[in-house]
Order: sequence, then C-alpha cells, then structure tokens
Amino acid sequence: MAIVGEEKIIKVLWQYNPWWRSLSAVKDDAKPLRRLAYYEAFQMLRHPSIRRFVVLSGMRRVGKTTIQYQIIDRLLDEGVNPRNILYVSFDNPIFKLVSVDTVLSVYESMYPVEGEKYLFFDEIQYTDDWELWMKVIYDSRKDIRMIATGSASPVLEKGSADSGTGRWNILKIPTMSFYEYCMILGLEDPLASETIQPCDLSAMSHARLSDLVGRFLPLRTHFNRYLTLGGFPELVLSGDDLYAQRMLREDVVDKVIKRDVLSLFNIRNPLLIEKLFLYLCMNTTEIFSATTAAKELENISVSTIDNYIEALEMSNLIYLSKPMNVGSKGASKGKPKIFIADAAIRNAVLMIDDVLSDETELGAVVETAVYKHMVSFYQGTPAQLGYFRNARDNQKEVDVVVELPRQKILCEVKYRGNSHIPATDAIVDLCKDKTAKVTHAFLITKEINDFGFTKHETATPILRVPAIVFLYLLGKAEAARKVNGAV
Repeated sequence: MAIVGEEKIIKVLWQYNPWWRSLSAVKDDAKPLRRLAYYEAFQMLRHPSIRRFVVLSGMRRVGKTTIQYQIIDRLLDEGVNPRNILYVSFDNPIFKLVSVDTVLSVYESMYPVEGEKYLFFDEIQYTDDWELWMKVIYDSRKDIRMIATGSASPVLEKGSADSGTGRWNILKIPTMSFYEYCMILGLEDPLASETIQPCDLSAMSHARLSDLVGRFLPLRTHFNRYLTLGGFPELVLSGDDLYAQRMLREDVVDKVIKRDVLSLFNIRNPLLIEKLFLYLCMNTTEIFSATTAAKELENISVSTIDNYIEALEMSNLIYLSKPMNVGSKGASKGKPKIFIADAAIRNAVLMIDDVLSDETELGAVVETAVYKHMVSFYQGTPAQLGYFRNARDNQKEVDVVVELPRQKILCEVKYRGNSHIPATDAIVDLCKDKTAKVTHAFLITKEINDFGFTKHETATPILRVPAIVFLYLLGKAEAARKVNGAV
C-alpha cells in the first residue's frame, strides 16, 4: 500500500499549479526583476535545436524559485497550454515520500494533454534517485523539457557527472551583484547605454576616468547598504534592514547548516559544523589551516574539518581561493583562503550591526565582495582564480589573481582612508617582474575620488579604482554578456 495516496498528491499539485485555474495566478510570484540566470535558463529550455534540461544551483533566497515562476509566466504569455506546465517542490513533506515517476504519472492522469510539457522541479535533491529519474525522462520522453533547482551543489554536480552529461546543464546562481542590486531598486544607471569592463579603464584618459567616477556619487549610500545587507533579492526590497539580517541568519544560515547540510552530507556533529562556520566567518579572507582549526575547535581530526569544509563549499556557503604562482616569485603552497559566499551572511552571523564604522571589518567585507564578483564574472570561462602570497615573505600578498590564456589580472583591496602602498608591496613587485606577464593590475580603493595610476615605476601600471565603480562595472559587463548571449 502506498504511503501517500493519489488523492493527496492531486490536492498538493492543485495548490502548486494555480495557472491551471487562472492564467494570471503566477503574476504575483513572477517578480519583475529578472536575474541573469533567467535569460540563460530560458535559452536552454527553449533552444530550437539543442535539447537540454536545466539545473539551477545556489543557496537559499538567491531567487531560484522566482526564476522558475518567471519562466512559467513567459511560457503562458507565449501561449503554452497552462496544463502543459507542472511545478513541484520536493521540499514538501508529501513529495519526500513519493518518487518522481509517481508524481509525473499522477499529473499525466489528471490532464492527458498533447504537445511539449514543461516540468519545474524545486529542491530536486530531496527526492531519491533524482538524477536517475531525470536521465530516464530525458532519454525516453522527448516531449518533456525541464528546469530543476537545488540548494546543495555537491549532490547536483555528482548526479550531473554520473548521469547528466549531454542531458542537463548546471547554472550556478550567486547572490546579486551590486549592479543587480541597483537594478532591482530601479536606480538610474550611471553608465546609461555604455558597458565598460574594468580592464578598459587602463586605456582611458584621466579626464574621462574622472567623469566616469563622478557619475557614481549618487550611489554611495546604496553601496554602503549593499555591503551591509548583501545581494539577496527579497531582503534588498525589505524596508527593515535589521529584520532582514535576522531573516538572513535564520532562513539562509540556520536552514542550510542545520537541515540541508546535515541531511545531505551525513554530518555526525551538528554543533561542530556550526562552530566551524562561525570560525570561518570570524576569519574570512584569511588563509585557512585545517590543522589550526582542528586544534581550536575541540581538537578534532583534520580529516573531519576537511570534510566539513567541503560540505560548506558545496552548499554554496563559502568560496575557496587557492594559491597561485605569478612569474618568478615563489608562492606559498596548499592552504586556501576562505571567503563567505556573501559578506552579509558574515555580518548576520556575527551580529555586526554597524560594519561601516570599523575599517578592519569593512576591508574584509569589500574583499569578500570583490572575490564574489570576480567568481561570478568569470564563471563559464577558462579563467583560473586564486590569490598570491610570497613563499619567502608571507606578508607579501595579492588578494585576487585571475589568469586567462591572454590575460593575467591582479587585484589588491585597500578599502581605507589612505590607499597608499609601499614600493615593496607584492602587487608592485609582480608588476615590475616582466616574467610575471601581468596585463592589468588594480588597487581597489574606498574614496570616490581615489582613482588613477599609482606613481610606482612598473612594467604594468597599477590603476586605483574605487570599489563602487569596480564592482558595478563587473556586474554590468557580466549582465551584458549573459543577456546578449541569451534571450
């Protein structure tokens, strides 16, 4: 006898799919702002010659479900029969007890419709053998197209490697860039119709650069709020920032760590992984030693720390930045730097109410934002991202290194009142070293009028760029590339 009867399944499906009754029912959930992943996902879903399922991967509250509703809304506007569209959340207790095959069978018995069917499966990792069912559906049902979402990328990526090759693509969705933040609030674009990449700035005259930077003056207050609240769409639109931080702490961190991570990774010590994440928040942007962490956190094994770090990374809560060699300067080996996936998560966990008044805390927040923007901008390219630290002098470090076949970019964050760096600084050394083949070097600064080339005599000039400008340019250039390349 089935644990869940067909009647219960039908009842929940009716609740999840109100467009079966009214075409306008999805409008409230299909928010007007369309994140970049929307365009990529829709292109894959409706590609005329290449059939692929789509899996959206990202932490909670980044907008995965909203993207699904937006695509459903567009399909309805384009005349797709509403009964050819099925949405299911496998986070629902009822659907945790039934298979994908059962859900699909019940749906098709309700409405025997013709033509292509569009399936939207939310939090797919909560159903058993999801990747095998997706494989079977892809191979045997040419009339079905699908978008699934998941908050835990390890499960998704393993399933993709095992069964999904040539069948579905994973799109990773980070929190919003500063550009997306401005767009969701309807702020005026200081670039108007222009799209400028940070690497284009080096060729600008000082006068043109001055004019460009000046356009960002009206956005300074918003930039400070972005650094405090982060890039979670629903929270950005909230009128109560303190309440939004509480929601961030409870909904994003507590649910991911206390539920998703524990259930998906067989974590035996829930308190320890909470302590480890707190430890990472306190030491974000620093080089991470599993040995040191193991000693400071109840003297547990290094292998356990390594396993928990992997679980947190694959749950989209942290980034690991690996050390990289640059030119003839030897780099430290092995140990990564840890970045929290969005600086606002760190603010919420540590309950830092006024991060803007603490220069040290603010520096860590901005470095985190820079790294996150760089990861998002170069996603899907052959770029390698990491950091540099001199093996002989571990005080010499470059925060972000990007290596492409024809480019090598260095970024050093100096988000403080005085952004001056000495001639012995690591970024200066590397820009002097012709064997390093650095093509662009940036010093990310705090003050809006702190821009222009530094006075160091280097083979590659070092350009000071205010963080507000640097991050906005990255975000808009990423948007232009993805939107123009999609729909």
